[in-house]
Amino acid sequence: MLALLHTSSLHVPVFDALRDEAHPGLELRHFVDEALLSRARAAGPDAVADEVSVWLRRAVAEGARAVLCTCSTIGGVAEAAAAGAGVPVLRVDRPMAAAAVAAGPRVVVLATSESTFGPTVSLIKEEAHRAPQPVEVRTRLVEGAWARFEAGDTDGYVRMVAAAADAVTGADSIVLAQASMTPAQHLTTTPTPVLSSPRPGLAAGAAAVGVGGQARCLRAPGGGRKTAAL
Repeated sequence: MLALLHTSSLHVPVFDALRDEAHPGLELRHFVDEALLSRARAAGPDAVADEVSVWLRRAVAEGARAVLCTCSTIGGVAEAAAAGAGVPVLRVDRPMAAAAVAAGPRVVVLATSESTFGPTVSLIKEEAHRAPQPVEVRTRLVEGAWARFEAGDTDGYVRMVAAAADAVTGADSIVLAQASMTPAQHLTTTPTPVLSSPRPGLAAGAAAVGVGGQARCLRAPGGGRKTAAL
């Protein structure tokens, strides 16, 4: 069984659909804690390290053979807790970062929340150590898009992200830093590769555990306001 740690319930059907399409039979168990992201944005990812460790231990206790963290803001924290978990702990955006570096030395990272830039840029630079040449990482904030998402205008949000991607020049790849930005990948017209994390991230998780079973969803006690996974 592959456990997925989400900071938004919106991503549960996304990953279930990807499982059904590309990894039929893979058992997924979803753990959702929507408050983790709010605290990480306010106080930094390290502020939720203990809580992330608790979720990892719970996932392992319930049979997880690996855990995939789908939130890029806390992905590094989740990876750092792997030693105490006893199973592989993967961050969903690492395969995307590796693909960006492989595409060429000029990487542009798009995000709708500034809190995502630090973890994502650090990850790409980490992957860049394996590249044959230096990698330049530039960042672009999609101004106003986050407010659209929070207001429930997901169509407007996605269109703004797509427009921002199409405006990028001088890049070998464009990274959509947040999983919530993924639908924009299909609206862009730029010839530059536009990369997102859910599909390659789930493939890495599937490779870690194998296949079988049905999906469940477990929410944090008390639930919480929906917020986009980063």
